[in-house]
Amino acid sequence: MTAFEVPPERLAAWLGRWADEHDAIRTETRPGRVTFTGADGAQVVAEPPFPPLDPAPTVDAFAPGPLVAHVTRDRIVGVLFVRLGGYAAGVFNGKRLVDSKVGQRPVHGRSSAGGQSQKRYERRRDGQSRVAHDAAADAGAGVLLHHFDDLEAVVLGGDRFALAAVLEDPRLRKLARLTSERVLDVPDPRLAVLRSAPDRFRATLLRTLDPRPAPKDGASV
Repeated sequence: MTAFEVPPERLAAWLGRWADEHDAIRTETRPGRVTFTGADGAQVVAEPPFPPLDPAPTVDAFAPGPLVAHVTRDRIVGVLFVRLGGYAAGVFNGKRLVDSKVGQRPVHGRSSAGGQSQKRYERRRDGQSRVAHDAAADAGAGVLLHHFDDLEAVVLGGDRFALAAVLEDPRLRKLARLTSERVLDVPDPRLAVLRSAPDRFRATLLRTLDPRPAPKDGASV
């Protein structure tokens, strides 16, 4: 099985090419995915952003319309990226960034020293981490909560441990019901990284399954 991401603007064309190649004959819709099946047994499972999908019956035909409509609809989405001192909070209307705050706090990496020096270093590092997490929580509260009544979803990215620490802030707990399960793997969250976030959070995850057996020599087909 192969997995990759396809942006909304390319999804209809991609699915159309796949349907032509495999003679798609069936569409099965579930709240979090759509499965297309070809006459040759091949399948592509589409996991769109911002589930659930609107209910749709399983049909013996290629019917990508509801999925494409779902992924191409503009939404107001909050974003919170956190990684080792760096943080970025933003709100997007579709692909347009309408509000943001980006910052950095120094957090030293781990030391290989031992004994008392190691303990002092770890205490200093823990203190720096708390300051960084507090700053990220302040940014999240200041940007995301300001637009909370308009938000349809919140997307997280970066280091999971740092995110968990930041989201423990009582002010951010109300974001939990809007938070997407998919955590994006992002680099140091600078402004450019934040601006490019829609390319990731609007994409549909596609998993393809080709029932044809692989060649005995292991070569790709």
